[in-house]
Amino acid sequence: SVNDEYLKGVHLSAPEEFWAEHPDGTKVHSWIMKPAEMKDGAKYPLTLEIHGGPHSAYGFSFSHEFQLLASRGYGVLFANPRGSVGQGQQSMIAIRHDWGGVDYQDIMAAVDYAVKLPWVDAERMGVLGGSYGGYMTNWVVSHTDKFKAAVTMRSTCNRMSQFGVSDMAFMNGSFEFDGDPWDNPKAYLNVSPLMYVKNVNTPVMIIHSEQDLRCPISQAEEWFVALKKTGKTAIMVRFPNENHELSRAGRPKHRIERLEYILAWFDKYLSPKDEDY
Repeated sequence: SVNDEYLKGVHLSAPEEFWAEHPDGTKVHSWIMKPAEMKDGAKYPLTLEIHGGPHSAYGFSFSHEFQLLASRGYGVLFANPRGSVGQGQQSMIAIRHDWGGVDYQDIMAAVDYAVKLPWVDAERMGVLGGSYGGYMTNWVVSHTDKFKAAVTMRSTCNRMSQFGVSDMAFMNGSFEFDGDPWDNPKAYLNVSPLMYVKNVNTPVMIIHSEQDLRCPISQAEEWFVALKKTGKTAIMVRFPNENHELSRAGRPKHRIERLEYILAWFDKYLSPKDEDY
C-alpha cells in the first residue's frame, strides 16, 4: 500500500477488455482506456498503442505512458494481433514471411471496433509504438490515412539494411523472413515501410536513441530522410547516451522528456479540449 497516499491525488483509467474480429473470423484480444474524468456526450481523440516484438503481448499491467495519455484527454487502444504470444503457436507464427499482413489487419480490426464507440472521435486519432511497434507505426501510416499524427519510436523502416547493423536481425532469414537478403531481397523490401513512404500523409515524430543496437539509429535516419525528401511532415528527436530500453530503463530526465515530446506532438495535431475532461 505504499502508493495509497499518492493515488488519492491522481485519476487512473481502467482498461476495458474486448475482442475485435478480423474478417476471417479471428478474434483479436484488445483493450481500451477512456480519458480520465471524461464527460458524457463529449467526443475524445484516440491513440493506438502497438507493442514491440512482434512476439510479445500486452496484458493486465500498469503503464505510465497509457495513464499519462488518458489523463491528458486521450482514449488509449491496444491489442494483441496475430504474431503476439499467449494465444498458441499457430497464432504467433501467422505473420511468418508476412509482416504487415494479418498483424496489420488485426490491429485495424480493433480500430474499427473502437471508432464505433460513441465517445471516440474518428477524425482525431493518433498511432504510436516502439521497436516492432515503431515498425508497425511506420507501416500503418504508409498504408492508411486514418491517423492524424504518429509517433514512431526505436523503429525500423528498411528490413534489408537492418539485417546487417542490428544485434539480432541477422537471424531473421532463419525463420521470420523467407531467406537472407542476398538470396531473396524482395522478401525484405516488400515488408519495408521505406518502400511505401510516398503514401504517407500523416505527420510523423521519430524518437530514437543513439546507442540503440537492436534497431540502430540509422533506421530512424533513413525514415526521416525519406519522409523529408518526399515532402512529408516529420520531426526527429535523438536521445544521446540511451539505448533500446529508453522508455523503460533510460535516465529519468530522458524518460520524462520522451513522454513530453509524445504529448506535445499529439496535442498539436489531435487537440484535446480542456473543457471536456
